[in-house]
Amino acid sequence: MKKLVLAAMVVAMGVLLSVPAFAFGPGGCSGNGPGGDSGYHRDKIFKNLNITDEQKTKIEALQTANLKDVRPLKEKMFDKSVELRKLWLQANPDKNKINAAQKEMRTLRDSIEDKDTAFKLEIRKLLTPEQNEKMANSHWGRGSGFGPRGDMRGHEDRGHGKCQ
Repeated sequence: MKKLVLAAMVVAMGVLLSVPAFAFGPGGCSGNGPGGDSGYHRDKIFKNLNITDEQKTKIEALQTANLKDVRPLKEKMFDKSVELRKLWLQANPDKNKINAAQKEMRTLRDSIEDKDTAFKLEIRKLLTPEQNEKMANSHWGRGSGFGPRGDMRGHEDRGHGKCQ
């Protein structure tokens, strides 16, 4: 009986310790590249649109520049969200401070969205009319890809490089 209990505990411990490894799926936390992308979905899109090497280089440069511009804003937004959480946890929350923090978060979110929109429009300028038409007829904006939800990463998370 002791051997059976011991064997069950070993199996259970093995399962518990291996779950986090499978949580990220294939490739693990490979979102640390220039776009927070393992590259698979982006490369698939490049192939589907017949992106040239020159276009690919320019798109990746735009993506790197966009991430560099957006990262400080995201960090400020994170700091502001921590501050907002602390304001809400107070015994007597200050309405004015909460409203001010929320307003600042909206301003930061709008700035990030404006930069992302400009980035996506710049990408569209690099594409040929045929590539733009293909993109318009694809799942643009509905998941992975260049669209509003995909951000060229193939993940639907809103953060660039979630695992960083």
